[in-house]
Amino acid sequence: MSDTHAHSVAYVRETQLPQQPPPTIETGAVKWVRQNLFNGPWGSLLTLVSLYVIYLILAGSLPWLLNGVWTTSNIRECREVLDGATGGCFSVLSERWNQLLFGIAYPSDQYWRPTVAFVLLIAALAPVLFMHLPRKLLIFTGLYPFIAFWLIWGGTIMVPIVALIGVGVGYAVYNRYVADSFAMGFFGGVAAAMVTWWLGGFVIGAMPGFIALEAVPSRDMGGFMLNMILGVVCVSLSLPLGIMLALGRQSSMPIIKWICVVFIEFIRGVPLITLLFVANVVLAYFLPPGTNFDLILRVIIMITMFAAAYIAEVIRGGLAALPRGQYEAADSLGLDYAQSMRLIILPQALKISIPGIVNVAVGLFKDTTLVSVISMFDLVGMIRGPILASTDWNGVYWELWLFASMLFFVVCYGISQYSQWLERQLATDHR
Repeated sequence: MSDTHAHSVAYVRETQLPQQPPPTIETGAVKWVRQNLFNGPWGSLLTLVSLYVIYLILAGSLPWLLNGVWTTSNIRECREVLDGATGGCFSVLSERWNQLLFGIAYPSDQYWRPTVAFVLLIAALAPVLFMHLPRKLLIFTGLYPFIAFWLIWGGTIMVPIVALIGVGVGYAVYNRYVADSFAMGFFGGVAAAMVTWWLGGFVIGAMPGFIALEAVPSRDMGGFMLNMILGVVCVSLSLPLGIMLALGRQSSMPIIKWICVVFIEFIRGVPLITLLFVANVVLAYFLPPGTNFDLILRVIIMITMFAAAYIAEVIRGGLAALPRGQYEAADSLGLDYAQSMRLIILPQALKISIPGIVNVAVGLFKDTTLVSVISMFDLVGMIRGPILASTDWNGVYWELWLFASMLFFVVCYGISQYSQWLERQLATDHR
């Protein structure tokens, strides 16, 4: 009996078997190829078709790129060098790079100024885009608009200094009276800024040569520099304006609400190119005779209003997506309207709205090329106008448009990648 029981007990291994390596088809690159490229009959067929299309594209474009000519001074010399072979005339880029980037009229000996302004732009945006950086760096961010204006437009440094003092005085007056009366604080701040600016005019007139750069009028701005100026300024201004319009549209005060509704619906119903024509032609009829209203400023106003209307609707969607309990929680804490919006509602609504805001920003930056239709020589205007109109490069198209596409792609792709990183950092999935 005992022997039978002993033989019925299963064998128990006292030592562990050595670990075996996984099959080759389940590791590394082979696994990735099986799962992503050849995961079935239809997947394999689509992969083969895609590879064939890629081969056709590379077979046609690589010789054109690799055999490109960079050293000639005009298209005729370029064709002589190619002598019937396939290749691009990239000499137009090396010959006209300054016009493509800075325009045709910006002084060539002053190119360092917009270049420095662009480098400083990266430094100014860093503390805004990356929250882990020291908050003290925001001081430079606040100073940057005045520095950039002086670098790009030139003139005496007293102009941005007086403007900065005016903003500072206005902010101080606003802070002093905002607790007692919002209207008094706001209008008092604006009045103080205007008085400071008016008094500063006498200081500027008395010190005309005080640290001055060569003045460059707005009509001399052009190239990709003009696209960057319009894109950065309009995006920066349209975001806070869009937030105010979104909050105004949800306001319980009927006058404020309907002003915002009419503005948003009217702007969204009008093409941007129409607004640009208004800025270029029609707006001058509403100004006093002899008034010189800077064209770039007019364009900035129109593009900013256009983008703000779309951002307002994006943010309104974010506000509508928040549960009602968030508003009730703010009320239960005893917060007033401004505090609840600043501390509870807007941070969550803006996180939800990040994809939509980025979509508007990317579209706005690309739409800056529309200024070429009102005779502003941005990057597209430079290509369509002075460069292709010259006898030296008439007939070169692909090289110029490829260069323009690459510049816009780098900026727009960078904005898109940053927004995805920011979404991951802020955990916008709301689980």
